[in-house]
Amino acid sequence: MAQIHAAAFLQDRSWTASEISDLLVSPLITAFHETGGFSLTRLIAGEAELLTIAVDPAYQNQGIGRRLMNRWLAIGADTAFLEVAADNSAAIALYQNLGFQQIGVRRRYYQRKDGLAVDALTLSKTLTRGHSPDSTP
Repeated sequence: MAQIHAAAFLQDRSWTASEISDLLVSPLITAFHETGGFSLTRLIAGEAELLTIAVDPAYQNQGIGRRLMNRWLAIGADTAFLEVAADNSAAIALYQNLGFQQIGVRRRYYQRKDGLAVDALTLSKTLTRGHSPDSTP
């Protein structure tokens, strides 16, 4: 997972194997994975949070991100939340296509390797427990 995260986030500090392992020991964390991609999510009191989603560039544009999102959104929560870099247009388009709406901005939240600070958009979606959010395979 750390290798995929590093390949997917070349501009940002990627997550280390130990950081990912530390998260995975929590019963609140769920990992979804496919060849070339994965997501880490947290579910607490009906609120689902996307901690990270990463697809290796060699596997992008094959629907992996959408499938990972749909699996996460179907886990039985009332509301889903995520943060995305304001300059990540591909991810923003996917999230908006899945019905997420912007509810806030965290100024200069992401610190890039080159020293640039980028805003994070906070997005949310109301869910219906137990129903798939999107039927796209």
